[in-house]
This record gives sequence, structure tokens and C-alpha cells, in this order.
Amino acid sequence: MAKLRMKKIELIAPLTDNKKIIELIQRRGVIEICSADNELEQTNVTAITGEFERFRAVISESLEILEKYAPEKKSIADMFGGRDEIEKHEFGEKAEQLEKIMNTASEIVRNSKIISESQTEIQQLELKNEMIKPWITLDVPLNFKGTAKTTAFIGSLSGHYDYADEPDGSVLNMTGSNNILTLPEDCTIEIISSSKEQTNLFILCTKESATETEDILRKMAFVPLSENSALTAEEIIRRNSERCAELEKNIGNAQKTVICSAPWRDSLKFAVDFLEMRKDKYDALSRLGITGTTFVLNGYIPEKYCGSLKSEIESKYTAVVTYSDPTEDDDVPVMLENSKFSSPVEGITKMYAMPSKSDIDPTPVMSFFYYLFFGMMLSDAGYGILMVIGTTIVLNKFRIEESMRKTMIMFRNCGISTIFWGAMFGSWFGDIVQIVGREFFGIETGSLALWFEPLDDPIKLLLFSFGLGILHLFLGVAVQFVMTWKEGHKIGAVLDAVPVYLTVTGAAPLAASILTEVPENLKTAGTYMTTAGIILLILTAGRTSKNIFGKIFGGLYALYNTATGYLSDILSYSRLLALGLATGSIAGVINLIGTMPENKIVKLILLIVVFVVGHTANLAINLLGAYVHTDRLQFVELFSKFYTGGGREFTPFAVNTKYIRFKEEKINE
Repeated sequence: MAKLRMKKIELIAPLTDNKKIIELIQRRGVIEICSADNELEQTNVTAITGEFERFRAVISESLEILEKYAPEKKSIADMFGGRDEIEKHEFGEKAEQLEKIMNTASEIVRNSKIISESQTEIQQLELKNEMIKPWITLDVPLNFKGTAKTTAFIGSLSGHYDYADEPDGSVLNMTGSNNILTLPEDCTIEIISSSKEQTNLFILCTKESATETEDILRKMAFVPLSENSALTAEEIIRRNSERCAELEKNIGNAQKTVICSAPWRDSLKFAVDFLEMRKDKYDALSRLGITGTTFVLNGYIPEKYCGSLKSEIESKYTAVVTYSDPTEDDDVPVMLENSKFSSPVEGITKMYAMPSKSDIDPTPVMSFFYYLFFGMMLSDAGYGILMVIGTTIVLNKFRIEESMRKTMIMFRNCGISTIFWGAMFGSWFGDIVQIVGREFFGIETGSLALWFEPLDDPIKLLLFSFGLGILHLFLGVAVQFVMTWKEGHKIGAVLDAVPVYLTVTGAAPLAASILTEVPENLKTAGTYMTTAGIILLILTAGRTSKNIFGKIFGGLYALYNTATGYLSDILSYSRLLALGLATGSIAGVINLIGTMPENKIVKLILLIVVFVVGHTANLAINLLGAYVHTDRLQFVELFSKFYTGGGREFTPFAVNTKYIRFKEEKINE
């Protein structure tokens, strides 16, 4: 089935029904709405959608706050589970509570703000207390400037000073230096506190000597205390501590309020999706054309849904739905639909690029080889069994989204292929069966391979990998042949494909003879086929050129490209050998490490631990490697033969939600 055939849809209905019809289309999710004709009036919904965005932002923030203070407990089922299904009537009932939900969200955000602001203020107060703590023994206000007859200076000097003569004297010495602070005799200096870096001072002098004292202090880089409070340091610290205790209490109350809002989590999630749906709905309304009392909707719809959607809309509303075929100039979106066997790897195609108008869907073309190559690269039956069991449990026990379901089916199919190739090569968690039999029961099991063991005959596997690679590449050439033939260029299709088939097929036994024995009759036949292919390439590849030199050089250039291109492509399939050997070799080393002790009890315990840890790591690493390199063989080797991509994926107007989904999202075909 591959690419679904698309139709252009035009819907005309009374303007009074536009919201109801748009909501129905949104739940069905089968129409990609296009912007209306510029000649028609359109609705400006910027203000409304902006409101929805603001409301949604508040609710999303409240959910993040809840997750911080009251984390949601999630089981394995929740991790794999998809969105919650909801009936239409449930949706309506919850929508009626939107105002309460918004109030709850706002309250959560408000309390979070209280928490953050209180924490910030506590940090500031604690920092202030730390700064003032050295002055705690000073029993005068920190902004004290003196009395009617005296002047006071409160501040600090860099370094550690001590009294030169007697406490409260007028001379100070700096420890470890010749610096001396000498003030007028009518001054008294009190050291409030000191450290290696700084000495905090309270200086009192008469009004007459205030100017002289200030000049001396300035020359000594005296720094006045910046705190300008009418309270003593002790009073400030006590007041700040009391304020911190009050703020801590506010934080506790706010956190308690947030935690008590946890039962609203599901409602908040619903509101996020509800507002997203409403925003999407008004965005869709802005793309409609308005003509007085009616509206016009234009877009694309898969042909398979045309009949059922038309019947449903026209039976419920006074509307006219018409369909037409897209023109060559239309930017038609692409929607893929394949068999149960091929559809799981649609994501691989989308990862590369959607097919263009002239392309076919490569998904069914590559699916068989995708599973085949993945299994050969992983090639351990034990690992394959784990993949099949794991994916089957997820598929049967958990409610998962369609995209996740396809991914699980893809890996299950890859697991089946892995079991097959593991059995063919005799790898069951490496050589664990032979190890256990020999080390614990004294039994030599021998090889379990149904075909052969790659480590014993790597050349055989290498040649087999090259053979599969040639078939894979020939499949791409065959697809290009069919596409060219259908376009009406039948001779061109033959002349593009046949020389390649002859050249590569003929060269295969000749190249294989370098590594192994090849019957002479095959080499002779290969020589004839290669010669015929080369001649055809030289004579036909430059056929589009208008002069004889262009034809000849075009043919020679095509021969060079074919020789170098296909050689490098075929060599790329040696990764089937490399990754397969890597998986088996590492598995064997893991088993060997587990049987190193002589004592059987210790050996058994170590083997169990190493087996679980080692094979888990080996499976994870080689699973990723098999996935990446299987993708590469499709993208680089296969797709280059016939696929260009560049199409635009079908993006229907649908229920684009994060937490909920309607049970009636799909319509009958």
C-alpha cells in the first residue's frame, strides 16, 4: 500500500457551525488544513491564542512545581504507558472545572513564588548577619557619630592591629609590619574584633581633633562601616534571626499548601491538553476563509477516509464536502501505510526523509533486509530471546502509543531474526552451554551451530555477507528499473539495469576466487558476463549525449563509477561479519572470565555475576551497533540506488496532546 493516495478537500458550511465542525475534524485527525485563499477574509485569533498560551504556561509551571515538592510515583507500567484514554462526555465534565483548575495552578505558582522569595531573603539576611557578627560586642548603634562634644568613627583597617601601649589607647601597631596608627592623645581606640585580614575599630575623639583624626584615618585607608542603622549589631542580628524564623515558617506553610495540591495533578495535566487543543482549534479557525455567513475549509485528506468523513459531516451539519485530485503544482503531503511486517520500520524511512512525488515508499523494499541484517549483526540466539520476551511483554502488558508499539514490533522482529542467525552460528549467550557442560559436568557438548561457527570460518561468513550485499544492491537497482519503466522509459530502464547486473554478477566469482576456491566454469561464465556488462556500459551509458565523444566518455565515466561505487558498496557489507564476530567474541570472553577460579562454588558464583553484568553490557552495546549500522546499510547503500526523498510528511489537524487521548480519535476507513 505504501504511500496513501491524497485528495484535496473543500468544505463549505454556515459560519455558526465552524467551531463544532472544527472540533469534530480535530478529533478525527485525518485532514491537513491549508490556509484559505487570500481573497477570502480570515479571522485574527492572535489575542485568544495568546491567552491560551499564558494559561497553559501557568499550569505547566504548576506541574513542574508539584513534581519538585511532591514527585509523582511512577511504576514500570507508567514508563511504558501511553496517554490516558478519555470519553467525550468525560472531557466535557472536566472542562467545566477549568476555572477551579486555573485557581489551583495559580495558588501553586503563588506559593512557589513565596518559597523562592523567602529563601532569597533568608540568604540575604544570613549574609548580613555574617557581615555584622564581628561588631556584635559594640554596644552603640552602628550609625553612632558621637555626642555634643565628641566624634565617633566606626570602621576597619586592613591587617591585624594591636594596642601599642594600653587598651583603649591612641596608638596601634600592625602585627608583622612597621605600620603604626597614631591618633591625637584625646582619642581612644577600641578594637572590636580582629583577624589576619582585618581589624574592626571604634574610635572616639573630641570635636577639636575630629578633623585631624579623620585625615590620619584616611591616609591609613580606614574604611567606614557601611551599615547605617540606629540599632546595635546584636539587635540587628537578633531581629534578622527572628525574621529568618518567620520566613522559614512561611516556606513550610507554602510547601505544605503545594504538597496538598498534589491530588489536582491529573486535572492540571488535563488542563494543559485542553488549552493546547483550544489553541490548535483557534489556529485552525484562523486558516478558514470567511464569506459573509459561511466559511470555507481547504486541505488534504487520504482518499481512504473521504467517504466516511463526508457522510459524517453532511449528516450532522448543513455542509457541502467536495473532493478533487491534486495538480502537479500542489505541495501534496505524504502519508505512509504498510503491512504489519513492513510498517514497524516506517520510522527508519522517516528518519532519512519522506518520499517525494516521484519516489516510491522504500519501507516495504527494505523491511526484509533490515530484519535480516540486524539479526546477522547481533547474531546471538540468547540475546534474541531476551529481545523477543522483553518486547512481547511491553506489547501485551502495557498501554503504549502507536509509535512506541511500532518500535517494539520492529525490535521483536529483529529479535526473531537474531534467534535465527544465532542458532545458525551456534551462539547462545556466546558458548555458555559448552562452558557449563565442560566446567561443571565434565561433558564436551561440541558446536551447536546449525550451519557453521563464524570464528572457525570467517571467510565463509565474509563471502556470504558480500553475497547478501549484492542482492541488497540489486534490489535497489530493480526498484529504479520499475520506476523508470512506469515513467515510460522502458529502453532506458533496461539499459540502466542490465549492464550493472551483468558486470557485478560476473565480477563476483572472479573476486571470490581471491579468498576461496571457485569452480572454473563459474569463473569463465563470470568473465563473459563481466565483459558483456562493461561493453554495454560503455556503449549505452552516454546515450543521452549528442556527440560521439560525449557518448564514449560518458560510457567510460559510467564504467568507472560502477566499478568504484559498487566495489565500495559491497565492501560495506563486511560490517555484517565484523559486528557478528564482535558480539560472539565478547560473549565468549565474558564466559571465560566467569570460569577462571578453580573452586567450583566460587566459579559458579562468579560466573553468575559476570554472566548477568557482562552479557547485559554486551547486549546493550551491540544492540546499538546493530541498529546504527543496519540503518546505514539502508541509507547509504540501498537508498542511493533509487531514492531521493524530500517529501513533506502529512500533518493532520488532530488532538495534539501530551497526557490524554480520545477513544474515538480514528474513523472507519
